[in-house]
Amino acid sequence: MVNVIGLGYIGLPTALMLATHGAEVVGTDYNANLVETLNAGKTTFKEDGLDELFAKALNAGIKFTTEYQVTDTYIISVPTPYDAFSKKIDAKYVVNAVNAVLDVCQKGATVVIESTVSPGTIDKFVRPVIEQAGWNIGTDIHLVHAPERIIPGNMVYELLHNNRTIGADEQEFGEKIKTLYSSFCQGDIVVTDIRTAEMTKVVENTFRAVNIAFANELAKICRYAGMDVYEIVKICNMHPRVNILQPGPGVGGHCISVDPWFLVGDYPGLTKVIGESMKINDSMPDFVLHRIEQIMEQEGIDDISRVGLYGLTYKENVDDCRESPTLQLLGSQHRHLAPNLKSYDPFVENDIVDAQYHDFDKFLQDVDMVVIMVGHDEIKHNFAKLQGKVVLDTRHIFTQENVYHI
Repeated sequence: MVNVIGLGYIGLPTALMLATHGAEVVGTDYNANLVETLNAGKTTFKEDGLDELFAKALNAGIKFTTEYQVTDTYIISVPTPYDAFSKKIDAKYVVNAVNAVLDVCQKGATVVIESTVSPGTIDKFVRPVIEQAGWNIGTDIHLVHAPERIIPGNMVYELLHNNRTIGADEQEFGEKIKTLYSSFCQGDIVVTDIRTAEMTKVVENTFRAVNIAFANELAKICRYAGMDVYEIVKICNMHPRVNILQPGPGVGGHCISVDPWFLVGDYPGLTKVIGESMKINDSMPDFVLHRIEQIMEQEGIDDISRVGLYGLTYKENVDDCRESPTLQLLGSQHRHLAPNLKSYDPFVENDIVDAQYHDFDKFLQDVDMVVIMVGHDEIKHNFAKLQGKVVLDTRHIFTQENVYHI
């Protein structure tokens, strides 16, 4: 039996996928309300294909509880935030989960850390916890790191098809967990050591963050110099060895906006490019806010409450708001404009900010300027409804001459 610890955006799909491919699975989460919802037959977030997978997992016998199980295989998939000041990983959730596992697990159990961690986290935080509890690593407990590689909006497909990396102290147990994941994963699975597995996951997201930062900095340069960044990117990308990304209003989610900071926190003297890239990406919501001010002045809009932000999630067609650029913009306390902005998102059903709307037409009725922060399909298919509005499109969805861009 596999006990999956943490039933959030990564743990729940993993548990469901294992359950629908032959494993006996019990999902554990400390959040009693979340567990109650799952036991009532309802998923806790929106994701393409998740409800269907959930139904199949229920039929396969998956169970959900707040209790850790007595078994020989654990997959820990809990949050790994970072300290905002030091930029170092905050491993408390992983440590707490490991401690709870040690209270109930069988001797010889395999503990898989699926949470993304900075290189050396398992050596620094997890091994000492196990050893201090009197367990012998390699005999009593076998450690494995199997970081996920999926993105909200396409989780089910990517769980099935993405390649994976598994890090283990012992090849035998790396292969054991490889076999477990191979029950559903159709991609290549590489078995390596734990520290290498930790590093590769963080480096993958850091690579993406640095490339996004280049595009965002290019947008700032072109805005300052009066050039069209999108035309420049289009022409440059005609070169066979150039692939510049599109600039945007910032970076959100729990991976690209967080993981690179782990390296900055651990290697502050060696991460100049990475550190500056993260600062550039973090500066984009304020850049958008300044752009809003410019356009308001140009268009003669003097009431900020007549400006609405379309999109609260961090990416299109999901309900995931973690670290979203819109929330970063609204959280800009050093600017007096942000708290008065209206907002709307078709995927966010509950109120999470002030002046939030839940009806698209009512939202449009109450604003003169629409700032497109997220490219949901809804907005892509309803450009006609924006007629008569001043539009700032930070995602470059629309190319009409009367649409402003960053």
